[in-house]
Amino acid sequence: MSAQAERYVEQNLSRFIQQLSDWLRIPSVSTDPDHKEDVRRAAEFVADDLRASGLTVELHETGGHPIVYAEWCGAEGAPTALVYGHYDVQPPDPLEEWDSPPFEPTVRDGRIYARGATDDKGQCFTHVKAVEAWLKTVGKLPVNVKFLIEGEEEIGSVHLDPFVRENIEKLRCDYVVISDTAQFDKGIPAITYALRGLVYAEVILRGPKSDLHSGVFGGAVANPANNLAAIVGDLVDSHGRVQLPGFYDDVLPLEEWERQEFAKLPFREDAFRAAVGTEALWGEPEYSVLERRWARPTCDINGLTAGYQGQGAKTIIPARASAKFSCRLVPNQDPQRVFRSIEHFVRERVWPGIRVEILNHGLAPAVLMDVHSPGMTAARRAIRRAFDREPVLIREGGSIPVVATFKQALGVDSLLLGWGQNDDNLHAPNERFSLEDFRRGILASVALWEELRQAAAEAR
Repeated sequence: MSAQAERYVEQNLSRFIQQLSDWLRIPSVSTDPDHKEDVRRAAEFVADDLRASGLTVELHETGGHPIVYAEWCGAEGAPTALVYGHYDVQPPDPLEEWDSPPFEPTVRDGRIYARGATDDKGQCFTHVKAVEAWLKTVGKLPVNVKFLIEGEEEIGSVHLDPFVRENIEKLRCDYVVISDTAQFDKGIPAITYALRGLVYAEVILRGPKSDLHSGVFGGAVANPANNLAAIVGDLVDSHGRVQLPGFYDDVLPLEEWERQEFAKLPFREDAFRAAVGTEALWGEPEYSVLERRWARPTCDINGLTAGYQGQGAKTIIPARASAKFSCRLVPNQDPQRVFRSIEHFVRERVWPGIRVEILNHGLAPAVLMDVHSPGMTAARRAIRRAFDREPVLIREGGSIPVVATFKQALGVDSLLLGWGQNDDNLHAPNERFSLEDFRRGILASVALWEELRQAAAEAR
């Protein structure tokens, strides 16, 4: 039956691209209060589109931007998939670096350029159109499908967690489907099966009540900047090993099959070095670059602030110094335990006369999905059908906290099916999305609903 839906996609692809362009024209910048009504318009746009396809749609108000919920649940006894996406976008600045206006979608060289093209309107829309293709041709879906599309992902999804935990029965499903990641490379589709977690901390050291003359008071009053430098200098050794007590105690080692699969991927260190603009790579020598980026825990200073930063010299002992740093975690590491280790590590290194404040700016556990589940089997088959190639299995070094939320609240894994490319410039000027990847993403989604039903039947 999916053949009918596939033909519908090919026949209506131009219209789908035009509809996507209409959605991209809405400047749904969630962080900017001046765009509050635009964000709502973007929510209403996708809600109207889902409703026109035959789904039951609800627009849920929050303390911020609305959440779009939609469902079609007419496949009795079949699995249920929950599609998550977001309709809000990053600010377009700096505007002068765009080759075409960020909210006037422009097609060049087979790509559509606009803010939100790949993050996440374009990728999310593939699933919206796949469901339309089934319902407008076959009249039903092989599985039950729900949509949860929020407008605050780019500002931390403040109201999403409470909504999920308050609506567990409404959102009950067998799998969550998310397309907000990327393929491994051009022509190499991928399924992401693991994400690193996050601990984000800020350390503030305060010394004298105001800046002091370093000649008059130096040697008698502890310098918060010196103390901070000593603390952060102890965090990581010269080989990238984190020095926090117990940091590696719970780390889940890579399995041998993972290391073998990573080694087969077409990754060139020289090309990577050139892309990031560094003369040499660095890190734990016993692990490859991909293993370090995807499956090893880290600690990185994100910002340092202390003392005089103006032109010329100013000899002072600064009254205050601060550092922000993040730890990326891997499966089995406990974010709360790591944060407590940070607190202990810092406090035992504070010098006399220095007051310390340690702030928690966010915790998220790492996530590891079962690569042998029926859902993963279905996803691999669907991608192979649409992309004419077996997808590779990869990890992701970043964090998607909502994946952990779904795992904790709903008890289900997420299928992270990225249609974009790593060079699509998400969060940067000239964001873009390949129209061929858009097309193949829709076709993969069309196939996914059929394959989920088949894989579930095989697993019984």
